[in-house]
Amino acid sequence: MKKTTLINGNTIFCINSLEAQMLHEHINGYFGDFITIEKADTIIDIGANIGILGLELSRKHPTINIHSFEPIEDIYSVLKANTNLSNNKNFKSYNFGISDKNESIDMIYFPNAPALSSSNDEIWNSKKDLIKAFDGSMQNAPSNWWWKKFIPKFTYSFFVKNLVRNKKKINCKLKPLSKVIEELSLKKIDLLKIDCEGNEHKVINGINKENWSIIHQLIIEINNIDGRLKYIENKLKKLGFKIKIIQEPALEKTSLYNLFARK
Repeated sequence: MKKTTLINGNTIFCINSLEAQMLHEHINGYFGDFITIEKADTIIDIGANIGILGLELSRKHPTINIHSFEPIEDIYSVLKANTNLSNNKNFKSYNFGISDKNESIDMIYFPNAPALSSSNDEIWNSKKDLIKAFDGSMQNAPSNWWWKKFIPKFTYSFFVKNLVRNKKKINCKLKPLSKVIEELSLKKIDLLKIDCEGNEHKVINGINKENWSIIHQLIIEINNIDGRLKYIENKLKKLGFKIKIIQEPALEKTSLYNLFARK
């Protein structure tokens, strides 16, 4: 575990400093005129990684209610450190993941690139796709990465090979979101954020019909394989949500999309 300074001057605990800065850049694109956050809101962060969303929201709204879920122990330990760093007693972290049922599964942890970790490691089996994602990230990196212009594209294959090196198989516990809503006695969810590397449809399927009435906004990163983007879009529209779909500039060469939904 180490500390890094983000482009806004805030410090954060992390595993990989450059990845943390990219995640911060990614999360900055979440909010605008479509998704709004108030100081008394309740946020559910599924696939919280190291907790950048919770930490940044806590710095803007020091008593906001945040429940962050991260199933991989090494990443969770950093999430917990950032939870404590926030000084927000309403920022809670949990060492399990969210799916459509209670289960234990093997997840693949990438120590050199924790954000790639997933139960679906085949997502990153293609070196070509990894290079596309890396290229997009470099082209849209934080503005203080002045050195990026000195990295020639022919070296990208070396960097992506290092990202997925020394991967580990980790057994993780998962629960359906409706079970968590019951356990935490949640009466409202002002924002449900889902970023779980290919399992977002399972999270959605794990929400009971009666629980949808308390969910007001969603941000979902969707890996559009097997028609999942359209599946989730149609499901949310039927539930009365207005939808906005974008593909970030850094992700234009990938199958990753951000879906925003609100009632």
